[in-house]
Amino acid sequence: MHGYLSSKESFAYQLSFFANYFNILAFDLKGFGENANMEYPYSLNDYIEEVKQKLKEYNIVKPLVIAHSFGGRIAIKLASENADFFEKIVLTGSAGLKPKFSFKRALKKLCYKTLKPFVKKEGLKRFYSKDYNALSDIMKQSFIKIVNEHLDNKLNDIITPTLVVVGEQDKETPPYMAKRIAKGIKTSELLVIKGAGHFAFVDKPYIFNMEVKEFLLL
Repeated sequence: MHGYLSSKESFAYQLSFFANYFNILAFDLKGFGENANMEYPYSLNDYIEEVKQKLKEYNIVKPLVIAHSFGGRIAIKLASENADFFEKIVLTGSAGLKPKFSFKRALKKLCYKTLKPFVKKEGLKRFYSKDYNALSDIMKQSFIKIVNEHLDNKLNDIITPTLVVVGEQDKETPPYMAKRIAKGIKTSELLVIKGAGHFAFVDKPYIFNMEVKEFLLL
C-alpha cells in the first residue's frame, strides 16, 4: 500500500523482485494514480473499507503486506482492529503517530488561528505546504480527516508479526517515530537503513528487498 500523493508505481523495484516469491497485488488507493477520482472526502475508515473490498475482489485472505507512509496508517488501524487480517506486516516510513512537540509548528499554528478571522482564504495559503495547496477541495478535506487521527493508542492491539523499516535520514516520518511504533507493537522488530530517506525502498532497494524477503519467508 503506497503513501500519500504516491501510487503503486512507487514500488517498482519491489514489484519485480517479490513477484519471484509471491503473488503480488498492487493497486492505487482512492484519490491517487489511476484511481484519482474521489467522490467525497475519504476518512481512514473509508480507505480501510477500500482495502477490504479490493482483497475480497481477488479472494485474498490473510495477505502479507508492505505499507509505506500513509499506507502504514491504514495497515496499523486495520491490524489493530482485525487481529487475523494480515499474516505479516512491513511498515516502511510509516505515518500515523502524533509528532513530537515543535515550537516552530506551534507558533505557525498560533499565527494561522490568529489571522484566520481577518485574512481571506488566499492569504492563508502560505501556512500550508505546496503539496497541500495543490490538492483539490475534496482531497484537502480528506487529508485533514486523516492527519488528525493519531494511532498511538492502536499499536498495543496489534499482534501480527511486524517489521518496522525506516530510513536513517527520513525527515517525513523520522526514526524516532519508527522506534515508537516498534516499541508499541510487541510482535515487531526494527530495521534502520543507513543512507536512506522516507522512500527507503527506493533509495536502498537491494537492502530493503533482501531484509523484507527474509522476514516474510521466515
